[in-house]
Amino acid sequence: LVMVFYGSNGKSNPVSMENKVEHQAKNQITYDIHLPSDLGMLYKVRLGVQSLENSISQLSLCHFKMQNTSTLDTFSLTINKTLPLSLNGDRWIEFPVEWPLKEALSVVTYHLTVFSRNILSERNLVHMTACIHGTHGDTGDRSLLWSLQNVQQGENNESFLVTVDAVELGELDKVVLLISSKTDCRVDIKKLHLKEAAKEHPIYVFEVNESFSVNANKPEIEREIPVSFIMRGDKQKNDIDNNLHKEGSQTRNLTEYTIKVYTGDQRGAGTDANVHIILFGNEDTSEVFQLSQSLENQDPFERGKVDTFKIKTKKIGSLHSIEIGHDGKGFASGWFLEKVEITDASRNSVYCFNCNR
Repeated sequence: LVMVFYGSNGKSNPVSMENKVEHQAKNQITYDIHLPSDLGMLYKVRLGVQSLENSISQLSLCHFKMQNTSTLDTFSLTINKTLPLSLNGDRWIEFPVEWPLKEALSVVTYHLTVFSRNILSERNLVHMTACIHGTHGDTGDRSLLWSLQNVQQGENNESFLVTVDAVELGELDKVVLLISSKTDCRVDIKKLHLKEAAKEHPIYVFEVNESFSVNANKPEIEREIPVSFIMRGDKQKNDIDNNLHKEGSQTRNLTEYTIKVYTGDQRGAGTDANVHIILFGNEDTSEVFQLSQSLENQDPFERGKVDTFKIKTKKIGSLHSIEIGHDGKGFASGWFLEKVEITDASRNSVYCFNCNR
């Protein structure tokens, strides 16, 4: 049994329960574990079995109780699930931690659609996992080939749906693929679509377009796939189109971007310095823009705040990078930037640039 604890400042290393039995009663085991003090407020626990290779025995989990021995804050949850969730099923379950006076996140079912060319024919030879990352942590490595639904096969294309249950991840930003095999094989992956099962949109699109060859020299391949773009719903797309139409012919050659700047929520994160940004596209580069008129806050770039700015520039194509910085003016001008999100209404695209420094 392995547990991973997620806090407001990061996550713990996997905590193995092997050889950690401190107190054992009938059908109940208590462990004393020490987590790093800088993990922050715990908000999620991932619990699973490390490996299924040695045995297929199943583990029935009834109840989970956790207490901070210094504050005596206590969290308890009735689980009533068996791991793995099926014979070759998902080895992990996640649940949010709800402390007194603290609102908990909810558990969400995600639909991950894999578009490929030959995974279905190779599925018995290859092992493939995906770790989905968002602003609220990650799912850990989840098997992609144990629960295939809505399988569709064409002449050169195929797709299948994988269901992942996880504590809500917030805005999604990347998927880490891990592909391994004990024999030589090759899998072609075109792209991934990811969304919440209960919602039609947004759909996060991860372009892969790569052939992965696994052999004795390279028995395991890991690939980090950042989000390529986000598909929004028709109503939102129509609203954007209508607004662009109203702006008239004089601005038709300009592209409007909505820039959301996220300042981190930690001590000394905010700044009073003057912040600028430059956008780099595959066709051109924008001029330098000073970000001064926030749509939300009179005093922008304060701790834990999101500031939105609108700019118009010449057509620069699809964005691939940005430069963002400040002039260092003012007392304690240092600034902790979490991320920048840029919406290009004309392309119906959202670009996310993570900074976290």
